[in-house]
Amino acid sequence: MNNNYKRILLFLPIILAVVLAGGIFIGKQMAPVGLVDLSAKRGLDVFSKLNQVMRYIEEDYVDTVNLEKISESAIKELLQSLDPHSYYIPVEDYNAVNDPLEGNFDGIGVEFRITDDTIMIVNPLGGGPSEKLGIMAGDRIIKVDTTVVAGVGVDNQMVMKLLKGPKGTKVNVGVLRPGNKNVIDFTITRDEIPLYSVESTYLLDNVTGYIKISRFAKNTHEEFLEAVSNLQENGMENIIVDLRNNGGGFLTSATRLADEFLPTNKMIVYTEGKSRPKQEFYATSNGELEETPVVILINEGSASASEILAGAIQDNDRGFVIGRRSFGKGLVQEGIQWPDGSAIRLTVARYYTPTGRSIQKSYEEGLDAYNNEAYERFNTGEMQSEDSVHFEDSLKYVTPGGKIVYGGGGIMPDVFIPVDTNGFSDYFGKLNYRGIFFQFSFEYVDKNRKELLGRYTSAESFINRFNIDKRMISEFEKYAEEKGVEKDTAGLELSLTLIKNRIKATVGRNLFGEEVFYPVINELDTTIKEALSIINKKSLN
Repeated sequence: MNNNYKRILLFLPIILAVVLAGGIFIGKQMAPVGLVDLSAKRGLDVFSKLNQVMRYIEEDYVDTVNLEKISESAIKELLQSLDPHSYYIPVEDYNAVNDPLEGNFDGIGVEFRITDDTIMIVNPLGGGPSEKLGIMAGDRIIKVDTTVVAGVGVDNQMVMKLLKGPKGTKVNVGVLRPGNKNVIDFTITRDEIPLYSVESTYLLDNVTGYIKISRFAKNTHEEFLEAVSNLQENGMENIIVDLRNNGGGFLTSATRLADEFLPTNKMIVYTEGKSRPKQEFYATSNGELEETPVVILINEGSASASEILAGAIQDNDRGFVIGRRSFGKGLVQEGIQWPDGSAIRLTVARYYTPTGRSIQKSYEEGLDAYNNEAYERFNTGEMQSEDSVHFEDSLKYVTPGGKIVYGGGGIMPDVFIPVDTNGFSDYFGKLNYRGIFFQFSFEYVDKNRKELLGRYTSAESFINRFNIDKRMISEFEKYAEEKGVEKDTAGLELSLTLIKNRIKATVGRNLFGEEVFYPVINELDTTIKEALSIINKKSLN
């Protein structure tokens, strides 16, 4: 098979998509085609067939149709038929998909939410243009340029469209501040706003650092090294990296993090596809943490780049991976963007851990079954018991240190931690599912912000001193009932510790951000407790 033919096969889906999108224009240059011609033509290639179908629809379909919409639907279905991770990104969705991985976007720099048809500022992002102008948490945006945005049925997409824009452009924002009757007008010059992938960094004890990574973006490695440096200055000797519910991102970001932990020339991962030759990634001599004991936390929401890092640590006998079996995404995508702003992500290779295992789970049952597989794990008991997890012997691999690992469906941790149901009740589940904790905490802070910030001047003082009394629980219970969650005395009693913890964490997040949320949430986290126990035994390689 010559190289030109291989390239044609590789780009076949892309070519099909282009043909579908532009078929009507090509079709205009062709002679009219009737039913006889379509049925009689011999050796008709697939490209001509698609061309003619599009032209036939345009010229003879009973009603006027939106060919652009049809083309986009066809591209979407085409890519989805290949695998769960090849997909089409419409123009209007591109930024929402791409910005978190790029690590920045251009805008005014605020975190907001829509409550009672009003845009509420949750937090001006540190160092952003809004914070510099004095926009504060609790402010209400009622006007953007000449557009009134209060009480007019705004949604997130509309707000993003109004507030985001190219760096250097200006936008006029009218703000109503609690306690003030008059609108405050701000002219904000949009700027580059960083999106951080390292969500939390702190010491769990005197010597053990904790780093929570939410995704693998372009800047993740730099953020990680900065976090490590700060922790080392405060006495860190061991490190726990939390990749739970990290859905992945850039492969290179994961390999650069793995490089920090692995000795020179240790394999991190390799990729290979039909039209992509084998590419191997090895550790260099630049690692800052090669001698630092490490534990990696994973669960059923850890995917792709998260699994690359976890697999590299596990297969090289470098540390411990603990938690529950990861998602199982072992496919590598490349992107192409068209001039109109739309794009596709096409799977071009599989990746393999250093022992040679593919951890991609099956998608033969279709997209819905694939995405719901994590729920099935709960139903089959896998999340409650390690004994419910079964692997075929053909998927068995052995690390250089003699440890047995398995491929074929995610990374199985070295130490299994069942899902923690202690203190869980249907009442707590309803509160969590309906977002009551976040809503209550936002409104509580909004009403009491000045008093709270006067009493708790730092994240540390809040963590150490903020307590939830019976009066606040009663207020919360009443609020939940107003929002549609019926009182449940038994459920409240059973889940009281969890409820107090979640309220404290979300109130703290609204006041001080993630530097409060995770330290509070982790106080009850059984996986964190087990990780600390393991790492303090110094039994790591």
